[in-house]
Amino acid sequence: MNRFQEQIAIVAGGARGIGRGVVRRLAQEGAQVYIFDIREEELNRTLAEAKQSGQKIQGQILDITNESAVKASIEAIAEAHGRLDVLVNCAAIIGETGINIADFSTESFEQVVNVNLKGAFLLSKYAIPSMLRNNYGRIVHLSSIGGKEGNPGMVAYAASKSGLMGLVKAVGKEYAESGITVNGIAPAVIATEMNANTAQEVIDYMTAKIPMRRLGTIEEVTALCCWIASPEASFNTGYIFDISGGRATY
Repeated sequence: MNRFQEQIAIVAGGARGIGRGVVRRLAQEGAQVYIFDIREEELNRTLAEAKQSGQKIQGQILDITNESAVKASIEAIAEAHGRLDVLVNCAAIIGETGINIADFSTESFEQVVNVNLKGAFLLSKYAIPSMLRNNYGRIVHLSSIGGKEGNPGMVAYAASKSGLMGLVKAVGKEYAESGITVNGIAPAVIATEMNANTAQEVIDYMTAKIPMRRLGTIEEVTALCCWIASPEASFNTGYIFDISGGRATY
């Protein structure tokens, strides 16, 4: 397929996990992809792989909580190409897990919310003006089933992802007539590097709630994400798509 032929895409958190899967799929289908990530080693590895395969992928070290850096980077990409078609935000941190709120550090809470919610706000804030110049755009934010239902022992992550859903719904409605769609995805637990340090009791709790009794895969989330980011998904905005192995049913 070539759904993204000649399109310009930004993937935040694209150096590993779901983000890397999205980067590869977008590039395979014709997009020029720019990765924003703070993980230098993993970013360099992803860019080296892209060079070997001939895919049009570039990247830069960028902290999505840094407003001036986000603004400058997005505007530079849009100015260079005269357009910005796709923004996929996979950047996130989990923070402390297996800890009740009474013992949860305020510093950790603020850090998680800063990345997961403020970062999404800044990416959306500065991507939309560039999309408006062509009256077209697709914004997809990766949220979590934990933001819908709440997972005990990870209050910061659940709160930030719940807030992200509110952002998606509000901004989707704000630009519903503009040709720009804003949607989110709420996966159940997915087998990625991000979950490598999650407390085992938390993983067990989340997996037990999935009727399929397994973790989701990067490929499954990538397929859904790239459909939402494509021209095919023209009548969906302000919506949170579930991909949860049967955990979420409405």
